[in-house]
Amino acid sequence: MSHTIVVGLDGSPESLAAADWAAREALRTDAHLRVVHAWQWHPYVYAPLAGVSVPQPEDDPQRVWAERLPHETAAQLAAIHPGLSVSAERVAEQPATVLLAMAEEAELLVLGSRGLSGVAGFLTGSVAQAVVARSRTPIVLVRAAEVSEEVHGIRDVVLGLDLEHSDASVIEFAFQEAARRMADLRVVHGGSVPPCYGDSGATDPVVDAESLVEAQRRLADVLRPWREKFPCVTVHEQAVVGGAGRHLVDASRNADLVVIGRRNRQSPVGPHTGPVTQAVLHHSAAPVAVVPHD
Repeated sequence: MSHTIVVGLDGSPESLAAADWAAREALRTDAHLRVVHAWQWHPYVYAPLAGVSVPQPEDDPQRVWAERLPHETAAQLAAIHPGLSVSAERVAEQPATVLLAMAEEAELLVLGSRGLSGVAGFLTGSVAQAVVARSRTPIVLVRAAEVSEEVHGIRDVVLGLDLEHSDASVIEFAFQEAARRMADLRVVHGGSVPPCYGDSGATDPVVDAESLVEAQRRLADVLRPWREKFPCVTVHEQAVVGGAGRHLVDASRNADLVVIGRRNRQSPVGPHTGPVTQAVLHHSAAPVAVVPHD
């Protein structure tokens, strides 16, 4: 794996925000930034009335735009971020296919994400969803409204940690990002919901308190060696009973980055993301890093 960050570009405000975020991350990690635009140009169009296919002109505006987009964006990033090592390319292939292939040769893939829109909301960006569900390389999704830490000051890195399926690669990724930013690390763990009692469906407050204490103990045990490995990182632990999704979304409002893990597993309908990952990707106010693990 090369010391390279790949950013997927489609010209949307979200992808341009992702490109700027990726450029700052590349400078922070001394990595090369690879700006990629995947677009398939169809040399023929169908003329319904004539019933024949006719070639598109070589100077088709969409093709010209697709050729210029990555190179102009890379030039702008180089001008804004002196010292940035950056290259650009346009690839004639389906975006998800290109991004997944390039992610295998990089250490980080960055994409734009629209998150939720509207009152009910829906996650837009089928390419981002497909890549997140299948990639074995960490992915960061950035929304257009993101503002860098240079404006807001240094904010926390937030880690959503599932103690039942914790993985060292996810924890290390979060600690490294906090160390690079000289930021605090806030770790949120959601434990299982205690059993209900009676007919009311309420939880037993004694069992609830005991479960929380046990979760806090386990969380401290898991994080202890990482605190020793990264003594410069101040860690805040938060164990909660129930799903961690809502708590991670709340924490994202004062975060520079939210880190979550995704297990590499197959379902009958193919690769997918879990409910916590979906909740964070839909609602997070900060960029989200999804770190795949076995």
